Amino acid sequence: MLPAVDGGLTTTRLTAEELHEAWPALAPEEQVEGFRLLDPAEADDFFQSLSALSQAGLIGELAPGEQRLWLRQLAPDDAADLLQEVDPEPRDELLALLDEPTRREVRALLAYAEDDAGGLMSPRFARIRPNMTVDEAISYLRLQARGRLETLYYAYVLDGEQRLLGVVSFRDLFAAPGGRPVSEVMQREVISVPEDMDQEQVARIFAEEDLTVIPVVDGEGRMKGIVTVDDIVDVVEEEATEDIHKIGGLQALDAPYLETGFFSMIKKRAVWLAALFIGEMLTTFAMARFQDEIAKAVVLALFVPLIISSGGNSGSQASTLVIRAMALGEVRLRDGWRIAQREVLAGLALGLILAAIGVVRILVWQSIFHSYGAHALLLSITIGLSLVGVVLWGTLSGAMLPLFLQRLGLDPASASAPFVATMVDVVGLVIYFTAAQIVLGGVLL
Repeated sequence: MLPAVDGGLTTTRLTAEELHEAWPALAPEEQVEGFRLLDPAEADDFFQSLSALSQAGLIGELAPGEQRLWLRQLAPDDAADLLQEVDPEPRDELLALLDEPTRREVRALLAYAEDDAGGLMSPRFARIRPNMTVDEAISYLRLQARGRLETLYYAYVLDGEQRLLGVVSFRDLFAAPGGRPVSEVMQREVISVPEDMDQEQVARIFAEEDLTVIPVVDGEGRMKGIVTVDDIVDVVEEEATEDIHKIGGLQALDAPYLETGFFSMIKKRAVWLAALFIGEMLTTFAMARFQDEIAKAVVLALFVPLIISSGGNSGSQASTLVIRAMALGEVRLRDGWRIAQREVLAGLALGLILAAIGVVRILVWQSIFHSYGAHALLLSITIGLSLVGVVLWGTLSGAMLPLFLQRLGLDPASASAPFVATMVDVVGLVIYFTAAQIVLGGVLL
């Protein structure tokens, strides 16, 4: 809720913290009203802290003069992110509000896919020539610094065709003798990324090389811009959120939870939920296949939830571990055999642990309550063998499915925990009743 209104206008000052807290629950017109109540200094920080989607929503509700003011506060890469959240027609109108140099920069960024390195980069970076002296380079950088550079920690050395030759830190530049050529001060081995590299791979390079900024080049080695670590923090959060959504068994949301429309939320959840429901229908076929066994020994039905949930849980554990290891670059497709060996041993160990617990539980209940009749020992053996088999199958299939999906060129995170559990349920029933036929055949069956 906004502060009290008097005659339709809010008279109380609002702090940025208060507005941040209330923002997701406010209607668009209330967001605009609250934003206009902020102190100008706070308003600038608040606007910069909003997501691109929220910025786009706010800009769309402002008057043209205000739109121009706030759009011009953004760096080109941030302005491009905002405009990507806007429909094509208003996008052109907003572009026209930018000054001509910024408009060219933003148009160039909009040509890249949103999740490519080119879509993340800022075209505003410090650049110098290799034949400059150190003093000349410092003077030239002083001129560039009067503009809005993305970072002032590094200067990139480019030739006449804008090809990346090297990089020099400002510290090294100021420490070098003034008459020394830049080519003798710069570092020639520069880690760079191609403009079409996926943002997730860019984030991995940042982590592996412990970088704060990385240059982006085209196919001919011409430098196009830089990606900074603050951009990558947003990427890591976005990618992790997307993977968590998929692992949870739904399509990734395009906006924060409270800003996602109700029907959009239902659509993203219902598709996977319906698919999982149809998959679970296969368990009814498996149960029907063994209905005679269930009719002869009704006690078997008591343990169906126990058996299939154990397999599903073990499979979900394995798929989550492997998906995360793949996301962090800890495992590759070539590690499939090692992963399979590891998970077979893990599945056997975990299955034996659960089997021991299950057997003890049945025997203790039998001794106290006489719940399972004269063949409780054979029943406990059936449950024990089933748990070993189902947990082994769940663990192995949960670990291998993400690798299989990546081999097909699909997102490994699609091997969600609910999907793995559904797949394991059907096979788990087959394993359970097969073990029952073997152990209890001629006795209860």
